Amino acid sequence: MRYEELADVPCSITRPLVIFGDRWTLLILKFAFSGIRRFNGFQSALGISRSRLQDRLDRLIEHEILVKRKAAVGAHEEYRLTQKGHDIYPILMAIREWGDTYMAPDGPPARYAHQGCTGEAHANLECDVCGKAMTARDVLPEAGPGLLAGQSVNQVAT
Repeated sequence: MRYEELADVPCSITRPLVIFGDRWTLLILKFAFSGIRRFNGFQSALGISRSRLQDRLDRLIEHEILVKRKAAVGAHEEYRLTQKGHDIYPILMAIREWGDTYMAPDGPPARYAHQGCTGEAHANLECDVCGKAMTARDVLPEAGPGLLAGQSVNQVAT
């Protein structure tokens, strides 16, 4: 199956990979959350080619994750996260936690503190009814309203 065809697969894990399936896109989002808004700021932080950066920014705009607009001060344009973009934050936090656990032998390089509190940000998987913590062993994929006729839930879910 070609990469572009993945957007048509009725799977809510597969479809986003068409947008987020390369390291540059997630790194752009990481820096957008850290406050970078200008093209040159992204390029400087990432060391990415201008054409590749423009391609990834355009894709994020096309999918309404970023919006490009005039800055409030100055004549330049900036890239801002939309609500859809802000909703990606838990994904980045889940990747960060995995990285802290398995790829940070000297401990986490950064602490993500809760402002005004002594707590720390964590991505947690929990049941929306009982509130119990869940792992992959606790999840049973079932057919949803978007499953196409003739397809098995096993073809589209993990």
